[in-house]
Amino acid sequence: MNKAKLVESMAKQTKLSKATCKESLEAFISAVSTALKQGKPVVLTGFGTFTVMKRKSRVGVNPATGKKMQIPAKKVPKFRPGKALKSLVTKA
Repeated sequence: MNKAKLVESMAKQTKLSKATCKESLEAFISAVSTALKQGKPVVLTGFGTFTVMKRKSRVGVNPATGKKMQIPAKKVPKFRPGKALKSLVTKA
């Protein structure tokens, strides 16, 4: 499902306009992004948790040349599904 289809689904379920749903979705994405940028987790009980994970630096191999190279440490976003979401998906 892409963003447009998600907005359409939200509009059907809430009986709000697509424009309102699109604004709401964009506000949600912005709020989560801002919190993660500040290093704060976003916990949605029953759905899941968005966090920032620190990856250590490591040695990798350039597939084009075969040479070893150092991949620097970095922060990456991570989503951990909640219990309710896990059970919903595993039942399908």
